[in-house]
Amino acid sequence: MDDHPPSGHTNRLAQEPSPYLRQHATNPVDWYPWGDEALARARAENKPILLSVGYSACHWCHVMAHESFEDPDIARLMNDGFINIKVDREERPDLDQIYQGVVQLMGQGGGWPLTVFLTPDLRPFYGGTYFPPSDRYGRPGFPRLLSALRDAWVNKASDIEEQASRFQEGLGELSTHGLDAAPAHLSAEDIVAMGQSMLKRMDPVNGGFGNAPKFPNPMNVALLLRAWRRGGGEPMKAAVFRTLERMALGGIYDQLGGGFHRYSVDERWLVPHFEKMLYDNAQLVHLYSEAEQVESRPLWRKVVEETVEYVRREMTDPAGGFYATQDADSEGEEGKFFVWRPEEVRAALAVGQQADTVLRHFGIKPGGNFEHGATVLEVVVSVEQLAKEQGRPVEAVEKELAEARRVLFLLREQRVKPGRDDKILAGWNGLMIRGLALASRVFNRPDWAKLAADAADFVLAKMWDGKRLLRSYQHGQGRIDGFLEDYGDFAAGLTALYQATFDAKYLDAADALAHRAVELFWDEEKQAYLSAPRGQKDLVVAAFSLFDNAFPSGASTLTEAQVTLSALTGDVCHLDHPEHYVAKLHDQLVRNPMGYGHLGLAADSLVDGASGVTFAGTRETVAPLLASANRTYAPVFSFGWHDTSAPPPPRLQELFEGREPVDGKGAAYLCRGFVCERPITEAGLLAERLLAAPGH
Repeated sequence: MDDHPPSGHTNRLAQEPSPYLRQHATNPVDWYPWGDEALARARAENKPILLSVGYSACHWCHVMAHESFEDPDIARLMNDGFINIKVDREERPDLDQIYQGVVQLMGQGGGWPLTVFLTPDLRPFYGGTYFPPSDRYGRPGFPRLLSALRDAWVNKASDIEEQASRFQEGLGELSTHGLDAAPAHLSAEDIVAMGQSMLKRMDPVNGGFGNAPKFPNPMNVALLLRAWRRGGGEPMKAAVFRTLERMALGGIYDQLGGGFHRYSVDERWLVPHFEKMLYDNAQLVHLYSEAEQVESRPLWRKVVEETVEYVRREMTDPAGGFYATQDADSEGEEGKFFVWRPEEVRAALAVGQQADTVLRHFGIKPGGNFEHGATVLEVVVSVEQLAKEQGRPVEAVEKELAEARRVLFLLREQRVKPGRDDKILAGWNGLMIRGLALASRVFNRPDWAKLAADAADFVLAKMWDGKRLLRSYQHGQGRIDGFLEDYGDFAAGLTALYQATFDAKYLDAADALAHRAVELFWDEEKQAYLSAPRGQKDLVVAAFSLFDNAFPSGASTLTEAQVTLSALTGDVCHLDHPEHYVAKLHDQLVRNPMGYGHLGLAADSLVDGASGVTFAGTRETVAPLLASANRTYAPVFSFGWHDTSAPPPPRLQELFEGREPVDGKGAAYLCRGFVCERPITEAGLLAERLLAAPGH
């Protein structure tokens, strides 16, 4: 991915900060970024708009760009008949959300590239995803489609008008789907029922949901763990662990460099779509850390350590923020950076057993398992099996493999790396802060909490002024007003960071963000949240933030943050909106848990009514209690610390009152459902109480 297009002809996109838009700066297409200039021209000339939405790490976006947008004849058809607008979905998730609905209404799966045709007043009349340059794959060729739609615009205006009206109505219904249901109280039994319905969709052999293509879906796997915790039975835990194990050993996980690719094209996690997204890795760091709390395993630790190291190495800006995505392609080929051939491995490693051990461990064979005879690395033969075959201690084989991986990794570092989208998104940074904060507690890694704090400090300094959160920061400038997901994700990240650092400034900022989000996005009539700030002018319908897809909806993360804030500050006002919102979506949650995974996590915490533990004492006296709590899977509890060697922060003064050490010992004050237990001074007893079912 080139930040600057080659010299020669460039269009308006050359001036845009988005790497995705700049990728199209040398197209012969007369592209506009989304904005007043393009929309005014469409109205003035009464021309339809061709809206193309994608993102920089999207493989099929690149394919369509090379095949169609770089072709002078296709560009001529686009320029003559349409006002052509490019949108980076990472910059404008609200537009993407609305217009993905067009493809859904047409009975197709959504995705990117998204290609939608609009009237000058922004009503869609036709759409699809990838279109090839000529008729193939059962899809019409792009030139034929452009000519047909141009003809319809000129000669069949009434048909276009009818279609546009139908789509507008359909989009309005999609946007508010489920919001007309009567509110109902969500119970612990509902959480278990949601888990049972998800369990039926799990692949019993490879883990994960459904067949190919297979996505990690971390929030839904996490929800299954919550249902298990509430008594859903061992098969739920087994399904979660099977999924995490298979993913960690598969090609979807980068076996040399750490971190997860976006999804696998097969049902067994082998061949990935090679892009890496910050939001996937953020959620997976969190999920594998929770798995470690449930049952400690070396594999969980390995995955978290390597994934955090990948994020630190590849995705962290020197100023502290985290970058958005890494491309699938390098040198014009998908996956080229990541794959290996036997001869490359043999040339890299010392003569003798080491190369054979590596080839067997990762299943690298002549002919390979991917294109052009190359191999995507997966763990085919375990270390234990290799040790048995070779009659050697497991530790010796482990050491040999670790050294070989180091050599191969350094060799791989000399290859041409996939492009990286270096925009810093407030929301996605929030998700990564949330994941790192939990991981730092579970694995006792203060350096990970520091990584999270550096990112939080960056966003707070550059993108938040106390009233307005910006969505994106790039090349020294912040831009685009934040969407609900930015407020919700960042607030959730800050509440998690407070629990890793106990620095009250993060709690104060989360509190301010949550209050501001309600002012900007809450719709009193629907009892739900809008995705974009109220009164956003360039949207054809009001978009409500409801579904959790590859990443959580802002309504879900904001709900999580509000429940946590209520527990951490003692302010029950923070529960008002979560209670109304979860009650409103009760039927949808129970009927379709797969579409609301993260909201399910927030609702699960709400069921127990803002449960929390306050540790009271000096750092030294509370350390054993805190260590015990951090190793315990108690996801509905939030942790605060009354450091008795310093005055309490103003916001926490009231909550901390009367919560003091007991006989000079550090004490834990555990409250759930607004009822507090007697203070606990023994670490073992605290773990027991955290694991106990409510009411026991």
